[in-house]
Order: sequence, then structure tokens, then C-alpha cells
Amino acid sequence: MRKELLPGEQVITITRQQARSLFFPVLAFLIAPALTGYACAWIVKGNAQRVAPFITVEWTPWLVGLCLVLAAWLLLAYSLRRVMRWNSVRYILTSRRILAKYGMFRRRDWQISLMAVRNVGVHQSMLQRTLHSGNISLDTGYSGTAILADVPDVAKFRGFILDAMDELPQGEVFEGQVLTDYDQLPWELREGGRDER
Repeated sequence: MRKELLPGEQVITITRQQARSLFFPVLAFLIAPALTGYACAWIVKGNAQRVAPFITVEWTPWLVGLCLVLAAWLLLAYSLRRVMRWNSVRYILTSRRILAKYGMFRRRDWQISLMAVRNVGVHQSMLQRTLHSGNISLDTGYSGTAILADVPDVAKFRGFILDAMDELPQGEVFEGQVLTDYDQLPWELREGGRDER
């Protein structure tokens, strides 16, 4: 992250999405090995032959292998995939901008200058309110709205954004100087421009 910072820019906070999306993958990660062990023991005891008489003892290693392959597929394709997707999302707030980074192998990201943000809104569902998370919408005016989805401690993160916006230099920058008064602008930049009469 240090390589991507602008001169004089500081990182305020880095966060990920709320971990509630990991509930079912973690549950599957815990239940799948237990069910696989039970199914393998059930097959080895010969219960499969009682249920389906056409199954012989020679089928036992194949059925046990099938149970192990299904459990491995569930753990890799469902649980690990969801954990990696959650781990690949980062929201970074610096003293000048907000960055959102998505993906591990295929990267996608966007950034918004804090000077362009006009309004910071928070939207929460009932579940998000109980977990103190929410969606932050950043209104940038005519260019649209950007949304940070499922931000944990959403009120604190919004407070960090508002504090960073308050600490931005006030006024417009013109040739290295901060101009705070309309009368300091050159004639070419004032509203209406030069009088050519």
C-alpha cells in the first residue's frame, strides 16, 4: 500500500467486509468432515448392502472414496472459495481518498478523492444493525454514487471519512497557493471572464 500513496498522504484505516458472510462456509467446514466420517463408517459396517442389495463388498472402497471426494469438493468449492472472496475485499481510507479493492487473481478497484465526495450516507438492514455493519454510499455529484458494501463498525468508519474530509485544505489551489477569497482570483478565472467591450 505504501507504493500507492501520494506524497503527504497517510493511511487512516483499512477494513474488510463484515464477516457475517462466512457463517455458512464455516458451518459447512465443520459439518462436512463429521458427516463424511459418519457416512464412511456407515458404509464400512455394511449398511450400504442392507439398503441396496445389489451393492457388494467390492464397492466399499469406491463408496468411501466418493464420500471423501464429495467432502473435499464441498470444502474447496464452497467454503474455501467464499473465504477467499471475503479476504480479497478491502476498503482503504487515506487522508485524501477512499479506495476499494476487490479480487485476488483478477483485481478490480476504484478510488474516490475525498474532495469529490459531497454526501456520505449509511444504509442498514435489520441484520446489519444488530451486527453494527452497513452500506456506505458516497455521493460524488454528477458522476454518480459509489457504495462500500457491508462495512463493519459503519458509524466509526463514516466518522473517519467525515473527519478526513474536515481536515482537507479549504479553498481552491491556484499555482501552489490556497485561495480563499473570490477577489484574489485573476480576471480570467472569475465568473463571466474578461469584459471584451
